[in-house]
Amino acid sequence: MRARKEMSSLVLLLTAALLSPTALSQHSVPPPAAAAPGARAERRTPIVEAVEKIGPAVVNISAERLVQQRPSSLDSFLGFDARPRGYKTESLGSGVILDPSGVVVTNDHVISGASSIWVTTADGRELEAKLEGADADNDLAVLTVDPKNLRAARIGTTSDLMIGETVIAIGNPFGLSNSVTTGIVSAVHRTVRGESGRNYSDFLQTDAAINPGNSGGALVNILGELIGINTAIVGGANTIGFAIPIDRARRVVDELLHYGEVKSVWLGLRGTTVGLGNPRSQSRGQGLRVRSVYPNSPAARAGLERGDIVVSIDGRPIEGREDFDTALDSAGTGRTLTVAFRRDGRDRTVHLTTEHTPDDLGLEILRRELGVGVRDTRNGPMVVSVTRNSPADGKGLDRGDLLLAVNNRKVKTVEELAKSVEGGFSRSSLVLSVWREPYLYSVTFGLE
Repeated sequence: MRARKEMSSLVLLLTAALLSPTALSQHSVPPPAAAAPGARAERRTPIVEAVEKIGPAVVNISAERLVQQRPSSLDSFLGFDARPRGYKTESLGSGVILDPSGVVVTNDHVISGASSIWVTTADGRELEAKLEGADADNDLAVLTVDPKNLRAARIGTTSDLMIGETVIAIGNPFGLSNSVTTGIVSAVHRTVRGESGRNYSDFLQTDAAINPGNSGGALVNILGELIGINTAIVGGANTIGFAIPIDRARRVVDELLHYGEVKSVWLGLRGTTVGLGNPRSQSRGQGLRVRSVYPNSPAARAGLERGDIVVSIDGRPIEGREDFDTALDSAGTGRTLTVAFRRDGRDRTVHLTTEHTPDDLGLEILRRELGVGVRDTRNGPMVVSVTRNSPADGKGLDRGDLLLAVNNRKVKTVEELAKSVEGGFSRSSLVLSVWREPYLYSVTFGLE
């Protein structure tokens, strides 16, 4: 026992000696080398400089939601409080300051349904935000905050992006503020399906890690210019990130600030993809075949006709309806476009100017192409007239039927119904969910 105690004492003495500053200086880790003059400057890469430029413009978004929970029938039976109860949930995301006056852009899914929204700046200021407008189809929302002395992002462009060029993503993944990841532009003009089932078109694809909480943050080029708004819409695929191109985001933000909504772009033609013989084929189409042209529309005034095949817009190839819709959404309204098309085997070109979609387009489609008149009721849009021998008459629609959804999108008012029909204008068919007590059924209409 005595020998064991003496050995323990010897070990403690040796340990103390080895851990003493003198022992470390003589026998262990050498002291850090003095930094050579200019060493820090040598490590200042373009990525570091880009992050320093954009960092102050990236903010944290906190959205609080009040969720109402209905009590169960068992609560009532047992005599417990049967009034609806509410509880709060909080989601975290990112945003980018676009203007020093306090304009902030983020994703719609970050703030959707929020009862209050807070913005935390890179320097730690916590500011209450006002929602100016949101658009689920583009997954963008615009907020404004005070004070107004904010650092805004320098806006770049996506029109000249190169596949393989370096990009940097900045946001708040998993609540970790101002996290930076790097990668390259993997692809442009991607169409991806979000978790809600909605398709989003014209996305930038990057291998820079974009995780939950990055949504609404900045994607920048090596110059520190904002080129995209990150959005985490592909669950579990954190090695593949997607961002909304800044050229489209700027148009959406501008319209949300001016109108409170995004105005659809109108050419007045409907078409289908050419050349897809096998629906399961991975091959691309060969253009958009025009099926119909609305009277007095930009397409009609430019001379486009049924049967024409649109092959490019402003030099951008159009391989089908998806490319056509994306080109219009990216262009916005009031833009003069060069449209190349093929007629009777000959290539032709026309110039036309995009317009806002007519306010009554959705209701006009219902009247003209389906033969249905509607009005609002407390239970939703109700059919009040059906034109004899119209498609609606042939499908059995009748007065008193309620129209509850368009292409699986629920509607509660005639205005929502019209907007959903308008949004499906470019489709070749329209699916209406019809309630006729006691049944709910779907009716599909082909559109010319």
